[in-house]
Amino acid sequence: MTEDRPLRVLLTTDWWEPVVNGVVASVTTLRRELEAAGCEVRVLTLAEGRHSSRDGDVYRLGSLSASMVYDRARIGALRSDPIRREILQWRPDVIHSHCEFSTYVWARRLSGLLGVPLVHTYHTIYEDYTHYYSPSRVMGRKMCAAFSRRVLDRTDAVIVPTQKVARLLTAYGVRTPLHVVPTGLDLRSFRPAVTEAERADARALRASLGISEDQKVLLSVCRLAKEKNLEEVIAHVAAADRDDAVLVVVGDGPYRGTLEAWVQELGVADRVRFVGVVPPQEVARWYRMGDIFVSASLSETQGLTFIEALACGLPLLCRRDPSLTGVVLEGRTGWLYEGPEEFLIRLSNLLQDTRGRAQMADAAVAHARSTCGAEAFAQAALAVYWSALAPAAPAAALPAGVAA
Repeated sequence: MTEDRPLRVLLTTDWWEPVVNGVVASVTTLRRELEAAGCEVRVLTLAEGRHSSRDGDVYRLGSLSASMVYDRARIGALRSDPIRREILQWRPDVIHSHCEFSTYVWARRLSGLLGVPLVHTYHTIYEDYTHYYSPSRVMGRKMCAAFSRRVLDRTDAVIVPTQKVARLLTAYGVRTPLHVVPTGLDLRSFRPAVTEAERADARALRASLGISEDQKVLLSVCRLAKEKNLEEVIAHVAAADRDDAVLVVVGDGPYRGTLEAWVQELGVADRVRFVGVVPPQEVARWYRMGDIFVSASLSETQGLTFIEALACGLPLLCRRDPSLTGVVLEGRTGWLYEGPEEFLIRLSNLLQDTRGRAQMADAAVAHARSTCGAEAFAQAALAVYWSALAPAAPAAALPAGVAA
């Protein structure tokens, strides 16, 4: 790195477009904002097939499906000489990894070869997913702690989205410096309906689902997986037994069949709608047709959909969880609940108090804009990069015997 060129950042991630999830949203936002701040940014990710390639500033490693482990997951090649040579010749100043598997291995190797800092963002609380790979939650948690220590103690700095994750990693015994950096969003895309065309579109979406004008929409946007705990939300909707509220679920996943069967078992098929996956550029439309965002998930590291909902003017009604500290300002941007009785009380108040709900909607938008902007996200990440670079000497020639 020299003073006459921009900071060069290599972002590595196992997940990339067209996959839609929180990691992809975070990395694409960070990439755009780092470039806006004057950085040179390239991405190392996995291809959808076996052949490695380069598309502009995005390198794609050939990979194989690992969907038997997790939906749409892939295992990437650990060797591709052309891609390796190109990255070494480009010489990034910082490598920022976002996944703990295939591309993390590349990130660590490249960091060692180039003598540059490796920063890692810990996106996923793996112990919330033990039902996929361990019959015992206790044993699963021990495995997650050991795995996390092994990965993170080989990095120079760790970014976490919330204090909840920082406390968890500290309890795991992670020794690498932790930096709390909330993930930012492009709030130009996520906002309430402001034109008549947008309001008409929201009405049309509701009508397409058979929802009348006098019914309120309880919206959930998430991957349909066991850890999202949607069964609890559906059970609460059934217990509320209100004709004036309809639950709309946007998203898909391996648990959809189970959830649809649960809806039938509870006899609430007339009050629940499954929309399925929608294109990323259309997600904001679905937020705008909602009235209240609901969730019972306890597996979030930050929960970008919660922030998206706030930015679109939806009050939140969510299961109490440390990841929502600073997101749900109780009585202002929504409510947190502990059990079914509290859910029913809060839901009733939100549905009946039209003026209070409108005030919460305004507060939700203001809070999202003041705390979760994309530019602040990039600036905070840059501060972590510079702190990791500070003790290091400028990158010199490659180690003897290492060919670019």
